[in-house]
Amino acid sequence: METVQFRQMKDGTKEEYLFLTKHEDEYAKGLPDRILQALNNLENTLSGYQVSRLGHSLQSATRAEADGADEEMIVAALIHDLGDDLAPHNHSQYAASILRPYVRPEVTWIINQHGLFQNVYYAHFLGGDPNEREYLKDHPWYQACVDFCEKWDQSSFDPDYPTKPLSHFEPLVRKIFSRTAFDPKYVGEQTMGKSAVDIAMSGTTG
Repeated sequence: METVQFRQMKDGTKEEYLFLTKHEDEYAKGLPDRILQALNNLENTLSGYQVSRLGHSLQSATRAEADGADEEMIVAALIHDLGDDLAPHNHSQYAASILRPYVRPEVTWIINQHGLFQNVYYAHFLGGDPNEREYLKDHPWYQACVDFCEKWDQSSFDPDYPTKPLSHFEPLVRKIFSRTAFDPKYVGEQTMGKSAVDIAMSGTTG
């Protein structure tokens, strides 16, 4: 079989879906390469800062590593702005969706919310509410997101900071994104469907 025969998913056979699953599994193995390429592409996007978006991403990850963050959080710091090209108005959610099948829910939640939390630094200049994040103040991961933004994100626009290159983080990218998606060992009880992390993303804790 070179291609399936169905033209509507509802007409597919078990044999065809097993065939497609094999192809999808093979394609998924290339995810680390595609993420590394997407990071490289950040070198030429969103101008106006003293560092490129890639430089900012690398600096964020370098700071996280220097502070003793675990591997999942370092990778999260590295890719937290990966959505700037294709999701400029909800880049946080874009990056969180990439991470979600491979890391613990706390990491996904922090990345999902970091754009909102960053508003505290500048929203008042643009007519927005810098304290909008306060509706999440009772969430158990609230302070972790505050710390992520304060220590590693908002501070990482310094062209003089000794930032490690992407090659330094490449083994970690390959390690995290080569995990089996939604492996309970890493992500807990969540699945592709409604899960604990969906509840957490909504801002509730129960």
